[in-house]
Amino acid sequence: MTHLLCYDDHRSFTEDVRKRFADTSRYQVISFLTHQDFIAHCEKEKENNACKVAIIGVPDAPDQFETIEKLTADIKKIDIKTGLILLAPTDKMDELKKIVRFNIDAYIPKNSNSILRVHNTVKKLISEHNISIFRNRRNISLYFLLAFLLLAAILILIARFRFPGYF
Repeated sequence: MTHLLCYDDHRSFTEDVRKRFADTSRYQVISFLTHQDFIAHCEKEKENNACKVAIIGVPDAPDQFETIEKLTADIKKIDIKTGLILLAPTDKMDELKKIVRFNIDAYIPKNSNSILRVHNTVKKLISEHNISIFRNRRNISLYFLLAFLLLAAILILIARFRFPGYF
């Protein structure tokens, strides 16, 4: 299950995201209008190990870029594994990249194909999340295999010294 958390204070892109990710068995799209609701929900979902992606609609006013930077920092403090996608106006993209530089997975300009770019970025983040899960499982399996091999080697050494006639 992938949680898509949309911060959209003008309700400009949330319905397009809901239409694009219509499969409710795989995606849960939740929209927020205020910073407080968004942060409160992130704190509540902190313990959930599902893939979480925050899609933040950046306002047109450059004076609100600092609040977006603070919001992204708060999200990363709560859960560092949450993916961040910023949807910004095309003409303000360079200013936004200078102000909000860290921990952003994708900067996407608002235009006719922005939802397709969001979809591709979400798929990439889901793949990275699944790769990390499988990497952890592989490492645990490897540790069990090494422990078994070490135990078998110790038992063979003990048997060699205890029963030398069989070797």
